[in-house]
Amino acid sequence: DLIISYNNVGLVYMNMGECLKALSSFEQSLEIQKVALPPNDPELASLYNNMGEVYNNMGEYSKAISFFERSFEIQKVTVPNHSKLASLYNNIGELYNNMGEYSKALPSYEQALEIRKLVLPRNHPDLAASHNAIGLLYYRMGKYSKSLSSLERSLEIRKTTLSPNHPYLAASYNSIGNVYYYMEEYSKALSSYEDSFQIRKVSLPLNHSDLAASYYNIGIVYTKTGEHSKALSSFEQSLEISKGALPPNHLDFAQSYDSIGV
Repeated sequence: DLIISYNNVGLVYMNMGECLKALSSFEQSLEIQKVALPPNDPELASLYNNMGEVYNNMGEYSKAISFFERSFEIQKVTVPNHSKLASLYNNIGELYNNMGEYSKALPSYEQALEIRKLVLPRNHPDLAASHNAIGLLYYRMGKYSKSLSSLERSLEIRKTTLSPNHPYLAASYNSIGNVYYYMEEYSKALSSYEDSFQIRKVSLPLNHSDLAASYYNIGIVYTKTGEHSKALSSFEQSLEISKGALPPNHLDFAQSYDSIGV
């Protein structure tokens, strides 16, 4: 009962963003669990995962990976091919991604995807999330054709499970637009950015920073295609929204002013 109490208190502190207090509660729970439970008990795996998430939120990625890996060692024995194990692979991949170690992140994301394919329905949102994470990783690695394939698969699933104006759909279209932009397929990039913008225009407040980002992305495509009056209009729209959404010294302002000047 003490184990459960300390763990519950830790979870509340974690959800409140009070990482040090959460960590203290989880460590109290861990001390009791080490005495009361066998070393491969699933409860220990769950606690290690919680501690890993706290360290991740604190930006201490090496400690986070250590705890995720301890959780993984238990779970791969006790619950192989389970959605919890897939989530753990995904967490490890996310950490390596945050650290810029993309070649280490990719196998973890792929393991998460393979397990989810086995245990989840074909159109489950977690499958979309896995494809999306892999697609974004390939984008950062400059492997644009692989990125596009994964992002489009994620979009297909999201279309079947989400409402037509869901922000995740807007995010998918925006990511696909980014890939087409770097592939220099500007008409396809523009189409994807506009699809994203149409959803954001309906689903977000008028002063939301994502709307500013959509206007900016559309502007950079118009710049590449030589349609400067359209580009200027988009950049100015982006700037106006940013003024209501961002602090005055945000770097996005510098980017907008620079693009307007160019």
